[in-house]
Amino acid sequence: MKKLATALLLSLLVSGCCALRQIAPSVTDSTRVEMRTETKFIHDTAWVELPAIVERIATPDTTSTLENTYAKSEATVTAGILRHSLETKPAKVPVEVKTQIVYRDSLVYKDRIETKTVEVERQLSWWQQIKMRLGVAFLISLALALIILFLHFYKPLNLKNL
Repeated sequence: MKKLATALLLSLLVSGCCALRQIAPSVTDSTRVEMRTETKFIHDTAWVELPAIVERIATPDTTSTLENTYAKSEATVTAGILRHSLETKPAKVPVEVKTQIVYRDSLVYKDRIETKTVEVERQLSWWQQIKMRLGVAFLISLALALIILFLHFYKPLNLKNL
């Protein structure tokens, strides 16, 4: 009888190890949008072109000074009058510029699961439908209970040894 109880316990444990399948809904759709904005400042050099400037002065003095960083100077004394001319040269001057760059990015995450209904060739038999509804473990335990009842009524068991 101990062997029967062990067999019953073993059959219940083994029958519980079956694969289950869940049916997913027909269509599941989920969309998620992620926006990212990043601002960077870049230091750059721009070139500025200076305009040509012409400047002249006439004075009765013996000396005259005209100065410019980007200039050409000429001084002449004629008949007691000092003539001085200053001409700037056209040049490109570097100027440091701070440029703002904005990066905008959006990511769209879209998850979509589609399940299709597949027609089967034939319907399940009544035995397959019962197994699906009740489960194999229940059917095994029911069969073992029926065997024990059958043996109890037709061959009295000594239940004290169990």
